[in-house]
Amino acid sequence: MTHNPRTIGIAAGRIAPGELADNFSDLHPPLDWHEARVQADRCYFCHDAPCMEACPTSIDIPLFIRQIATDTPEAAAKTIFDQNILGGMCARVCPTETLCEEACVREAAEGKPVRIGELQRYATDRLMAKDVHPYTRAAVTGKRVAVVGAGPAGLSCAHRLAMKGHDVVVYDARPKPGGLNEYGIAAYKSTDDFAQAEVDWLLKIGGITIETGKKLGEGLSLDALTADYDAVFLAIGLGGVNALSAEGNDRAGVEDAISFIADLRQATDLTSLPVGRNVVVIGGGMTAVDAAVQSKLLGAESVTIAYRRGADRMGASKFEQDLAASHGVRILFNVMPVAVHGNGAATEIELEYTEDRDGRLTGTGETFRLAADQVFRAIGQTLTDAPEGIEIVGGKIAVNGAGRTSLAGVWAGGDCAQGGEDLTVTAVAEGRDAAEDIHATLMGG
Repeated sequence: MTHNPRTIGIAAGRIAPGELADNFSDLHPPLDWHEARVQADRCYFCHDAPCMEACPTSIDIPLFIRQIATDTPEAAAKTIFDQNILGGMCARVCPTETLCEEACVREAAEGKPVRIGELQRYATDRLMAKDVHPYTRAAVTGKRVAVVGAGPAGLSCAHRLAMKGHDVVVYDARPKPGGLNEYGIAAYKSTDDFAQAEVDWLLKIGGITIETGKKLGEGLSLDALTADYDAVFLAIGLGGVNALSAEGNDRAGVEDAISFIADLRQATDLTSLPVGRNVVVIGGGMTAVDAAVQSKLLGAESVTIAYRRGADRMGASKFEQDLAASHGVRILFNVMPVAVHGNGAATEIELEYTEDRDGRLTGTGETFRLAADQVFRAIGQTLTDAPEGIEIVGGKIAVNGAGRTSLAGVWAGGDCAQGGEDLTVTAVAEGRDAAEDIHATLMGG
C-alpha cells in the first residue's frame, strides 16, 4: 500500500466521538452558587489589594468579590466590565495563576489563593445570561472611528468608543470577529462557542458595525481610512509565524501551531481533524502548550514540547506546564531543532542540547532524534503587512502614551503594538485606554 507523503502517520478519527467530547469539555467547570460563596468568603478584602495591582485592567477585585459574597453577582459583573468589557473571556483564558492569584495574600500565607478567575467567570456569566447589556450610549457625537482588527484590543476599543457616543466600524480579515479569542485559544478553555456569544453581547451597546473579510493592504488602505474617518485604531495582530531555522522546515507535516489551533477551533467535527502519532511542538509559550495538549486529546500517541531554554525561562506558566504533564505531554528543556528528517514527509526530528555560555544560548554539539510525523512551530509571530508611513520598532508598531503612533490620528494596540505582554487581558487594557485617548482628542481634550 502506498502512502501520500503528506498524510503518512497523520490521520483523523483516532478517538471515538464520545471520548473526544469529554476530552474537550470545559477545563474549569463553572462554580455553583455555594462554591462561589465559599471562595468569596476566603477573600480578606485588602484595602491595598495586591491582586488589583497585578491585574493589567485594574479591576477592583476586592469589591467584586465582596459583591459576590453579598449575593449580588450582577453588580460584581458590572464592576468587572467597567474595566474589562471582555471579562468573561479573560476569566477563562487569563493566566491568573501568574497575575492576580499569584499576588493574592492567601497565596503568600497558605499557598492556596482565592480562585479569582473562577469568581470572575461566575459573576460575568450571570450578567451575560440575563441578555441585558449593562451600558447605554452617550449622546451621538457625530464622530466616526475605524477600528482595524476585531480581536480583544479592537473590540475593547470599539465598545468604549461606542459608549462615548462615537460611531465605530470594525474591519477584520477573517470570516468571524473575535481574533485570537475565536481562533487562537485552546478549545477546552472556551467552550460552547463563548467567543462569538461574547462578541454578540458586546455589540448590544449599539453604534458598532463589523465588516469581515476586509484586510489592511488588500482593498483596505490606511490612507483611505484616515481620509474617511475622524480616527483610526489599528489592532491587526501579528499575522506571520517564525520559521524553524532548521533543515527540513518545509517538509510535509511541519506546520504552524497557530493554524492547527485555529482549524481545531473552527472544526464542527473533531473526528475529522487529523493529528500525528508522534507530535513534537517547538516552543515554550502558551501556544505551544495549547497545541501539545490538544494533540494529545485528539489521540496522538506521543507528544513532546521541545524548548530551547530552561524551565525558569519558559513563557508558559507553571500551571500550563503542569497541565501539559497531566495529559501525558513530555517537556524537554534546553534543546533546539537542528533538522527535520524524512523522505518528503517528516518522520524524525533531530534536536541539539543547548546551554548558556556567558549569557548566550549556544548548542553543545550533542544531538539526538525523536520520532515525529507532525512538527508544530510555536516560536513566535511577526508583524506582516505593516502599514506604510508608521514607525516600526522591534518588529512592532511604535506607540507612545495611550497607543498613539507616529501618524497623527492613528492609534494602535494589542499584539501588533510595541510594549506590553501578549495576553488577552493586556490587549483589552490597551484598546480601552486608546479609546479614552481618542475620545479626548476628538472632543478637544
